[in-house]
Formats: sequence, C-alpha cells, structure tokens
Amino acid sequence: MIIKSEECVSKFIDIANVYIDLGYWLSHFKISTTVVIPKPNKASYDSPKLFCPIILLNTIGKLFEKMIGECLQFHMVSNNFIHPCQLGGLKQRSTMDVEVTLTYII
Repeated sequence: MIIKSEECVSKFIDIANVYIDLGYWLSHFKISTTVVIPKPNKASYDSPKLFCPIILLNTIGKLFEKMIGECLQFHMVSNNFIHPCQLGGLKQRSTMDVEVTLTYII
C-alpha cells in the first residue's frame, strides 16, 4: 500500500536522498533478528546443519535499500560505468544473454 501512494513514494525518495547526502544510515535499519528453525523429520538435532536460520530485517530499511540499489544500478548502467560484458546481477539481463554472448563468441 505504501508503494501505491505517489505521495508516500516521493517522501521515501526524499528521506533516502537525505541519507545519501549525509552519508549516514540509521542504526535501527542495521539491526536484524535471527530465528532458528529446526528442519523437520530429523532423528537428532546434534548438528548445526539440521537447523535453518532465517534473518529478519526491518521492512522499511529493506525498502530503502532496494530503492537506493535500483537507483544506483540505473545510473551506473545509463552512464556506462558497468562493462558491457557484466551480465550477472543486473536488471533485464539474464542467462539467455549469457548464452547469446557465448554463442556469438564461439
């Protein structure tokens, strides 16, 4: 619902811009909670491999992080700061792009 409101989105962008300008990130957004869940149907829980840790972060902090990451990625790609051969971890670039590039090279 936050993202659907244009006013909320603009306020989030303003707040994120202030964080970037100040070079400061609130410690509230850095705190995480780890919940350890035992894997089902195990005879003994003597080994750490038999547990699944799940890390919970602040939802608003995750929203800020995603907004800033997408903005940085857009500016880096649009200003040619990323090498054209970099395909992993970028939006609108997939394994199909890698296959096409390899096929062209071969």
